[in-house]
Amino acid sequence: MSKVSTGAAVLRRAVARNGRRLWTGTALAGVYQLCAALVPILIGVIVDRAVATGELTALLGWTTTLAVVYLVLVVTYRFGARHLQRAIAEEGHQLRVELAEKILHPRVLRTGRHTGDLLAVTTTDAEYTSYLLDHIPRITSALVAVTVSAVALLLISTPLGLTVLIAIPAVLAVLTLTAPLIARRVKDQQDQAGRATALATDLVTGLRPLRGIGAQDAGVQRYRRVSRHSLAAMLRASRTQNAYLGASTMLSSLLAGGIALMAGWFALTGRITVGQFITVIGSAQFLVEPFGVLAVVPGWTAAARAAADRVAAVLRADVVLPPGTAAPDGCELRLTDVTYGPLTGLHLHVRAGEFVGVVARRPADAEALARLLAVPDGHAGDILLGGERLETVDRSRARHLLHSEPHRTDLFTGTLATNVALHDDDGGRLDEALRAAAADEVAHLHPEGLRMQVTERGANLSGGQRQRVALARALLAGPPLLVLHDPTTAVDAVTEQAVAGGIRTLRHGSGGGYGTVVITSSPTLLAATDRVVFIADGVVAAEGTHAELVTHDDNYRRAVLR
Repeated sequence: MSKVSTGAAVLRRAVARNGRRLWTGTALAGVYQLCAALVPILIGVIVDRAVATGELTALLGWTTTLAVVYLVLVVTYRFGARHLQRAIAEEGHQLRVELAEKILHPRVLRTGRHTGDLLAVTTTDAEYTSYLLDHIPRITSALVAVTVSAVALLLISTPLGLTVLIAIPAVLAVLTLTAPLIARRVKDQQDQAGRATALATDLVTGLRPLRGIGAQDAGVQRYRRVSRHSLAAMLRASRTQNAYLGASTMLSSLLAGGIALMAGWFALTGRITVGQFITVIGSAQFLVEPFGVLAVVPGWTAAARAAADRVAAVLRADVVLPPGTAAPDGCELRLTDVTYGPLTGLHLHVRAGEFVGVVARRPADAEALARLLAVPDGHAGDILLGGERLETVDRSRARHLLHSEPHRTDLFTGTLATNVALHDDDGGRLDEALRAAAADEVAHLHPEGLRMQVTERGANLSGGQRQRVALARALLAGPPLLVLHDPTTAVDAVTEQAVAGGIRTLRHGSGGGYGTVVITSSPTLLAATDRVVFIADGVVAAEGTHAELVTHDDNYRRAVLR
C-alpha cells in the first residue's frame, strides 16, 4: 500500500490507478456529448437544405445521418457509463480496503480520531473521493459540448460564438472564487458528522450501563449537543452549496437566454437563416446542461478534495509500534521497573504455564496494565516476552504468543459459531471452549443453537452473554499466554464459578500447560489461580495465593471483598 501525504496525492493516485477505464469512459463520454451537440446543428441543416428546398434525397440523407448520430450517442453512453461506474466502484472499494487495513494495522494506528469518525472516513469520505472519477468525464464531455457548440455558433455568427467563448470563462472564474469556502465547510461538516457518529457508537454500546446508573438522560443530552453542532455544520455547508448552485444555474440560464435573444434578433434582421436560428436556439438550450456542469466544477472539486484530505490524514498516520524482528524463546512474561500512566516502577513475573491473578486497588492501574500488554508503547522500563522486548517482537509472532483480551470487546454480525470459531478447522475444540466459558448455555437458550444470528456488536445478547461468547473466542484461539481483563463482570455467581473452573481445566489441566493472566477483583476467579499479585499505588504490594492474601492482607481483602 503506497503512502500518500495529501488529499491531492490521493486524488492523483485515484486517476493513475484507474487510468484505462477512466480514460476509455471519458473518451466515450466525449463522443456522446459530441453527438448530442451535433443534434441541433443537424436539425438546422435539415431545415435549410432539405425542408426549405423540398429535396427528398437531401431529406433522406440528412435524416439518416441524424439517426446514425443518435445510434452512436446511445452506444457510447451505455459503454462509457459502464467503464466509469466500474472505475468509481473499484476505487471506492480499494480506498475502503486501504483504510480498513490501516485502521486495523497490527502495529496499531496512531490517531486521535474516534471509532465513529474513522467509520465516516472509511465510508462517506472514501465514496466522495472516488467520485472524482465521475467528475473528470463530466467536465471533459461538458468542455467538448461547449467547444462544438461554440464553433458552430462562430460559423453561424461571429458575435454569437464570441459571446459563448468570452462569457463562459468569465462566469467560471467568478464561481471558482467560492471553492475554498465550500471546501472548508464540507470538511467541517464531515468532521462534525464523524464526531456525532463516534458518540452515537459509544452510547449505543454502553446503553445498558447507562440505564443501570440512571445516566441515559445525560447521555441523550450530550448526544443532542453534538448532533446540534453536526446539524449546524451540515446546514452551513448546504447553504453554501445551494447558494453556489443557485448562482451557477441563474448565470447559466441567463447566458443561454441571452444567446437565444441575440439569435432571434439576427433572424429577424436576416443575418441568419431559419435553419441557423433553429440551430442556435437548440444549441442554447442544449448548452444549459454543460454550462451547469462547468459551473458546479468548483463545488465538486472542493467536496472531493475535502474528503480526500480526511482520507489522506488516516493513510499517512504513523503506527505506534516499530517493525518487530525479535523471535522470543518461549512465552515467559517479565515486567521490570515499568512506569506507564498510574503504574510506577511495576515488577511482574509470569512463568510459562502459570495461572496468575492480578488485583489492582485502583481501577486505573488495572486498565493501564491491560492496555500496556496489548499495545506496549509509551512506557519506561522493560516488558520482556520470552527474553525479548515485547515491542521489538514481530507483531504476528507476538499476537500468536500473547493475546490480551480487553474487558470490552465487540461481536460481529453472523452466527454464534462464526463469532467464536474464526477458522473452519477448529473442530472439537469449539465445544471445549464454549463449555469453559459457559457460552454453551447461550446456544442452548436459542432454538437454532450455534446457528443463532448475532446482530451488529452483539446487540441482541445480554452483557453477560456477550462476555461469555467473547471469552470462548479467546479461549478457542489458544495463545500460549492469555491476558484476560475482568472477563466475568456481567455474569452471575454460579456462571462465574463455572467459568473459573472452565478456564482452569482448559488451560491448566492435563494436557494444558498454557499461561494465563487474569486482571480482576473477582474472588471466584482469583481462587482458581496459582498465584495472585496485588498492585497498590502503581507497584506490587503483595504476592501469594488468594487464600493467603485474604487471610493476612487487609488491603487485599478490602479490594476483593468490597
